[in-house]
Amino acid sequence: MAWWKRKKEDSSPRSGDALADRREPSEQLRLLEAVLMVVNEPISARHLAGLLGFPDPTAVRTAVKELNGRYDRAARAYRIEEVAGGLQIFTRKQFALWLRRTGSVPSEQILSSGMLETLAIIAYRQPVVRAELEAIRGVGCDEVLRQLIQRDLVRVCGRDEDLGRPFLYETTKTFLKVFGLQSIENLPRFQKILQAESEIASRIRNTLTDQASES
Repeated sequence: MAWWKRKKEDSSPRSGDALADRREPSEQLRLLEAVLMVVNEPISARHLAGLLGFPDPTAVRTAVKELNGRYDRAARAYRIEEVAGGLQIFTRKQFALWLRRTGSVPSEQILSSGMLETLAIIAYRQPVVRAELEAIRGVGCDEVLRQLIQRDLVRVCGRDEDLGRPFLYETTKTFLKVFGLQSIENLPRFQKILQAESEIASRIRNTLTDQASES
């Protein structure tokens, strides 16, 4: 009975995962882990594929999935995440408070409500000029913009073609990293908001057209 029970347990999926973890990872898998251990910025799957000899970015992501599976089963304090257009190893969120106490990691960024409002407008409408930000918020945005730029969450990305050629603002790669986003398209309800904006703009244009016709 004991032998049968042991055989049954050994055939379970969890036991199979454990057996797989006992096997040494491939050289390519260890190289991938080593590279991700030392880079300070997210590195793209395409770049990793060319650097380490993977056939394509999909193969890199498959390898990352295997590594993360090993980390999860071994209850490691870190895992690989895909943010800001690339891959990077991060410690798990539950250890953030303890790591900050060591002074070896940046302190948590605390944003005021005004900064969050401005950042949200820029994120969803970028590139955007300051006048549009102020029209939406109803207050001046000079100081808020300065602070967001200082924190590398927003940057000047060019000039508008309107009179005076005002600066255009957009979010940065740091913004994606801070909010854990792979790209700006991963913002919540991004497509729905764009569609709603388009519908509202269309209704306004139709109303103005009707008024012009009546007059």
